[in-house]
Amino acid sequence: MNTQIELHTEALNVQACIDWVMSPESGGIDVFIGTVRNATQGKTVQRLEFEAYEPMAISELNKITQQVFAQWPVQKVLVHHRTGVLQIGEVAVVIAVSAAHRAAAFEACRYIIDTLKQTVPIWKKEVFDDGEVWVAAHP
Repeated sequence: MNTQIELHTEALNVQACIDWVMSPESGGIDVFIGTVRNATQGKTVQRLEFEAYEPMAISELNKITQQVFAQWPVQKVLVHHRTGVLQIGEVAVVIAVSAAHRAAAFEACRYIIDTLKQTVPIWKKEVFDDGEVWVAAHP
């Protein structure tokens, strides 16, 4: 199996994600790590809350990875996303792609995060000192 897609309620293990995509055939591994930052649009963020419609999120992520394998010569693709309450500095998403050559890994990894934000039913709420807001799907 060359794809690993998971939603987690507990902390993501970045090194385990990287280890999973490594292979003797891989000359390049690209990893995107999305973390919770402490501010957005000039406002201090207290925490983020992620919700997902899990069956559809997994299905959409599978579609994205199938598109990646059809478009780029990649070897392994991993997408792990957190749900629940995340504090500043915590890892919200890890995307790891291995390929024989770096260009395919870079391009596929970017495609996955950009497409995930547009099509996968995972919603993010930003919590501030003075309120909260659900963030639109597009960055």
